[in-house]
This record gives sequence, C-alpha cells and structure tokens, in this order.
Amino acid sequence: MVSRRKPSSRVGRRPSTTRGQISDIAIELFAKNGFDSTSVDDIADAAGIARRTFFRYFASKNAVPWGDFDEQLTALRTLLCSLPHDVSLADGIRSALLQFNTFPDDETPVHRQRMELILRNPALQGYSMLMYEGWREVIAQYVAARTDSAPTDHFPRTVGWMVLGVAISAYEQWLTDDELDLASLLSDGTRTLYAGLDTGAGTQGPGAL
Repeated sequence: MVSRRKPSSRVGRRPSTTRGQISDIAIELFAKNGFDSTSVDDIADAAGIARRTFFRYFASKNAVPWGDFDEQLTALRTLLCSLPHDVSLADGIRSALLQFNTFPDDETPVHRQRMELILRNPALQGYSMLMYEGWREVIAQYVAARTDSAPTDHFPRTVGWMVLGVAISAYEQWLTDDELDLASLLSDGTRTLYAGLDTGAGTQGPGAL
C-alpha cells in the first residue's frame, strides 16, 4: 500500500535526497524512539537536511510513514492500465493488488515497521484516511473505465472500498505473525471479488474461491 524502498543506515547529507530516503530514516527513528518522541528536527538531523527542507518534502510528520505516496499511486495506476483488456475485472484487480504489494524479502522488516505505524498508531489514523481516499480513487477509476461509468458512481466506489478492505485486512493479519505470507493473505482476501460474502462464509479454510 505504500513505498517499499529498502532502508538505509547512512546518516548525513545525501547527494540527492528523496522522500523515500527521508521516510526510511524516519521509520528507523520511530522504531527506536517511538513516533511521538521523534520530532521533525530529529528526522531532519538524521537525514542531514535543514528543518525547512524537510517541509519541502512532507507537510507534516504524519505524512512521513507514507513515503512518496503519489509515486506509489502512479505505480498502481500504471499496473492497472497495463492489464490486458480481456482480463476479468476481479482478476485484474487481484493481479494488480498482488504485484503492488510484492517486495524483496530483505525489505520485510522495515515494511512491517511502516505498516505497524500506519495501521496501529492512533495519531496517524486521521491522516491515513486521507491517503486511503487517494488509493480508493485509483481503484474506482479503473473500475469505472471497465464498466463505462464514473469513478463516483456507486459500483466503482463500492469496489474501491472493498479492495481497500481486502488490503488492510491482509496487512493487519500479516502483522500478527511473522510466519504468515502477505501474498497468500491478499489472494485469499480477494475471494469476495469473485462470488461475494456467501463463498467466504462457506469455505473451510483459506485458499478456496
């Protein structure tokens, strides 16, 4: 759901600073010192930038865990637009969801830390709702284009909320157990995109559609 760049242990001014780099550094600080105890000045110092420079990249500390979210939304939109025209709506969304949330194994620790912040820190929930709105809009736009409707129509809007729910539920479950596979959770969660709630209620375990 968000940037999955590998964290860097380098401290000091970089030749080219990016939102992703600053976010990775901040995630390390949040994990070490706590979100509330880490200030914007702490992040700027660790990143080797001035406080005023920090605010050129992020509107607030609450935005930092999301990294370069606009870039991620563009990546999701590109994934959806590149899908074959003859793929079913459910298969297309499932494929893009899995690709979008695939990352190297060595990036798992920082990604867990990032998602722990986004999903479990009360101070971030209001800001997260704003970010989810942008994510849902990308899904709704794809659905609207496939169904000759508007993104604000009921069906595309409903699918946007549904897919967001699938993603959040998978991440919440993933965070409860280091042994769980995120891709499997996401794939299992998409069963409702195929046959609705009755299929999910009638299954004996994960994996059956």
